[in-house]
Amino acid sequence: MLRSLAGLAVSLSQSRRYTVFPNQVCIKSNSVGFSWIWPFFTSIGHPPNSFQLFATHASLDGKEVTDDVLNEILANIENAPRSSLELGTVYVDKLCRAGSISAAGQILQILHDKKIFLRPYVYNLLLVGASERNEIDLLFQVFKNLFISYKQLSETSYLHFAKAFVKTDDCVQLLRFVKDVSQLTFPSASVLNRIIFAFAKSGQTDKALLIFDHIRREKLSLDLITYNVVLDILGRAGRADDMLHEFESMKEAGIIPDVISYNTLINSLRKVGKSEMCLAYFSQMGKNGIQPDLLTYSALIESTGRTGNIEESLRLFREMKLKGIRPSVYNYRSLINNLKKVGKDELATTFLEEMNSSLTCLAGPKDFKRKSR
Repeated sequence: MLRSLAGLAVSLSQSRRYTVFPNQVCIKSNSVGFSWIWPFFTSIGHPPNSFQLFATHASLDGKEVTDDVLNEILANIENAPRSSLELGTVYVDKLCRAGSISAAGQILQILHDKKIFLRPYVYNLLLVGASERNEIDLLFQVFKNLFISYKQLSETSYLHFAKAFVKTDDCVQLLRFVKDVSQLTFPSASVLNRIIFAFAKSGQTDKALLIFDHIRREKLSLDLITYNVVLDILGRAGRADDMLHEFESMKEAGIIPDVISYNTLINSLRKVGKSEMCLAYFSQMGKNGIQPDLLTYSALIESTGRTGNIEESLRLFREMKLKGIRPSVYNYRSLINNLKKVGKDELATTFLEEMNSSLTCLAGPKDFKRKSR
C-alpha cells in the first residue's frame, strides 16, 4: 500500500539530524539527544486507539529527537499501513506538544510526500508552534501542505499563519509566499482574500494592505470580495479618503460594487461624521439598482439624526418600513434620542410607545448579519 518508509528510515540513520523542505530532504550533521518516546516502542506494534497510550513519563524540556527515534516512528507507521493516518497523527501531535516542532514538521513532510494527510488540527498545532518559535520556513511548509491536502481551510488556520508575522516587519518572504500560494489554485482570489482578512483580524492592517497592493501589482486574482475586505479594513481604520479611493479603483477595474460595498462606505462615513456623503452614496445605490437593507437604513437614520437632520432621519425610517424592512430596537432608540436632542419630546414619546408595543416584531441581531456569499 505504501512505498517503503522503512527504507527511507534506513537512509536517514547514522544519528544525524535532518530538515525537510517541501520537495526534498536535507541532512545536516548534528548529534542530538531525546529519549522520551522509546518506552512506547514496545506498545505501538498494535495501532493505538487513543492518545493515552503515548502519555509521557519523562521531562521533555530542552530535548530533541534523534534520527534513530524518527526512523523508528517511520518504521512503525510503515508496519501498520491501515492505521498510518492515526499513528502519524498521534506521533506529530505528541511531538508538537513536547515542543519538538522541527521533528514534527519533518515527519509531517515525509507523510505528506507519501500522500498521508493528517488531520487539520495537527497542522494547526504545527502552525502555532512554528509561529511561536519564529520558524518562518517551517510555517510556510506546513501551511502549503495543509492547503494542498484540504483546499478549504478554516479561519483558524489562516489566523495562525498571520499571527506569525506580528513581531516582524520583514515581508519579503511573505509576499513571495503569497504569490506561490496564488499559483496553487484557480481561482486563487478566495484564498488571497482570506489571507488579507486574517492579517487584518490579527491587528496587522498595514500588512493586510501591503498584501493587497502586492496582489494588484503582480496582477494576481482580485474580485469583489477582495475589494469589500479592503474597504472594510480602511473604514475600520478611519482612513475614509483611502477607502473612497479604493472604491473608485474598484469601479475602474470593472468590478461592480454590491450592497456590501455601499454599506461599508456609508457606515464608515457615518463614523467620521460625513452625513452628506452617506446620503450621496445612498442615492448612487438607487441609481445603480442596488436595494438597501437594514444595515443601510440603520447607518443613515443614525447619521442624519446625529447631525441634526431629523426630518431626513424620519423620512428614511418611514421609507424603510414601507419597503417591508423591519426596524430594530437600535433604530427606535436612535430616533428617540435624536428627537429629544432637538426638543421633540412628544414625538419621541410616541416612538417609545410604538417600540414597546412591537418588541416581539422588531429585527434582531441575526437580521444585521450579512448573508454568506
